[in-house]
Amino acid sequence: MKPFMDDDFLLQSDFAKQLYHDYAAKMPLFDYHCHISPQEIAEDRRFNNLSEIWLHGDHYKWRAMRTNGVAEHYCTGEASDWEKFQKWAETAPHTMRNPLYHWTHLELRKPFGIKTLLSPTTAKQIWDDCNQLLNQPDFSCRGIIQKANVKVICTTDDPIDDLRYHQSIQKDGFEVKVIPAWRPDKAMAIEDSKSFNAYIDQLEQVLASTIRTFDELMGALENRHHYFHQNGCRLSDHGLETIYAQDYTIAEIRKIFSNVRAGKSASFEEILLFKSAMLYEFAVMDHSRNWTQQYHLGALRNNNLRMNATVGPDKGFDSIGDFSMAAALTKFLGKLDFEGKLTRTILYNLNPSDNEMMATMIGNFQDGVTPGKIQWGSGWWFLDQKEGMTAQINALSNMGLLSRFVGMLTDSRSFLSYSRHEYFRRILCNLIGHDVVNGELPADVKFLGSMVQDISFNNAERYFDFGV
Repeated sequence: MKPFMDDDFLLQSDFAKQLYHDYAAKMPLFDYHCHISPQEIAEDRRFNNLSEIWLHGDHYKWRAMRTNGVAEHYCTGEASDWEKFQKWAETAPHTMRNPLYHWTHLELRKPFGIKTLLSPTTAKQIWDDCNQLLNQPDFSCRGIIQKANVKVICTTDDPIDDLRYHQSIQKDGFEVKVIPAWRPDKAMAIEDSKSFNAYIDQLEQVLASTIRTFDELMGALENRHHYFHQNGCRLSDHGLETIYAQDYTIAEIRKIFSNVRAGKSASFEEILLFKSAMLYEFAVMDHSRNWTQQYHLGALRNNNLRMNATVGPDKGFDSIGDFSMAAALTKFLGKLDFEGKLTRTILYNLNPSDNEMMATMIGNFQDGVTPGKIQWGSGWWFLDQKEGMTAQINALSNMGLLSRFVGMLTDSRSFLSYSRHEYFRRILCNLIGHDVVNGELPADVKFLGSMVQDISFNNAERYFDFGV
């Protein structure tokens, strides 16, 4: 019986151990999609206690706590940070076989160096030890990032953001590149005309100009896209239920926008048309500046109406959706490719039933020039666990080129989530090691070690070309 989470955690062969320890483990991190706060990095925030850095905003943990019978008061409510941590400590042992159990103890080990299992009986000691470390100068936001050997962080930013914190970080000369990523979802969300118009009003204020027509809207967004580019942005991201690729005329889109801007509600058909037009226009913008575009597809968000009204959106009441993807994806990507306007693209699915479809879809639009131009992103959200990552790696290996994969990201709001890269690398090395042991791959440690290093960091560095 192996000890829990020793140095060879998840590594089930000597070859896998060699791949991980000699090749993968020493590679830096390229975290090309996350939701951490650029303000906290700019201000080099110091956290007062473990709950602040670990539990605030973590809907993964909130979901587990609720399932364990913990009241909302201890999740998103007004309980003290210590009380919230106590409830998480009570819940943690019950998460065995949930990835949270692995993540929790990986995050305690790095950066805190704590190998004690979290439970109600160990909670106070872990709380005190971590809080003592958080008071040390090298456990600020920047210190934790540097301890994790991160080289690049791409945040997620709205077009109306002034990017002042990115500018401040750059001016400070922080050795880690912190780059904005364009997330324009609100600029196409006409299903709620009141919220949409409030957003467009904000966009007007940023530009000090009126937006009453669709052409003015696109001019405003083009202005902001250029501004983001000037501030180092080379990456966009879209969080969508599915890709929208309806046929439309520009006259229809102009009329739809004018009606919504006047306060009218759009029909279901009009919403589909408008979103289709906006996705296309955003893709053309990205191509014009040689950006990479990302599409996170398949989340069914904010399902609990009662809790949405009580605690607000994005608090952990989301699930995997079962949207039809293939036809719209091929139509959307095909149109851009046919027009010579398809930029580098990363597709992420949340429903595992879409794995093989995604693995084959990306092969339809490779250009024979850029290695891995169209990427299938790593296991995302509910799939960033051992089985989800394994299934994604296996499907990509079977139907594409794993060697050209740009690898893992955190997609997190926590500065302690960098261990997800370690988790991914261990799984990757174990899968390759398994094939070597079975005689399915040659025992060429130099080549396979180089391939693991490419997937861990080098491929992303070359693909995004941020000048690391």
